[in-house]
Amino acid sequence: MSRAPCDCTTMDELRAEIDRIDRALLALLARRIACIDRAVALKGRAGLPARIDARVEQVVANARAAAEAEGLDPDGAAELWRRIVDWSIAREERALGASAGPAGVVGIGGAGAS
Repeated sequence: MSRAPCDCTTMDELRAEIDRIDRALLALLARRIACIDRAVALKGRAGLPARIDARVEQVVANARAAAEAEGLDPDGAAELWRRIVDWSIAREERALGASAGPAGVVGIGGAGAS
């Protein structure tokens, strides 16, 4: 059961809430990776590379804006999202092979770093 941080009266309660949030974040990351795996199939058929620079920048800008809207440090969020995107692209590259296409090719319909 979720608790607001202000409702946690001990460090054990607060740590349990942090652990619950971490598990939820990891479940969302697993779902994101499933999308990355689907992108591999779609990119492979379309001959698109794993890294599409314009899409990478769009994803990071989206994270920055969402962080700012939530009152979080947008620079910190952008840095975190760049790492997530790089992790995702590395997975795509392993599946597609490094010779799938030139870096920076802009895909159709917003394809790219999912």
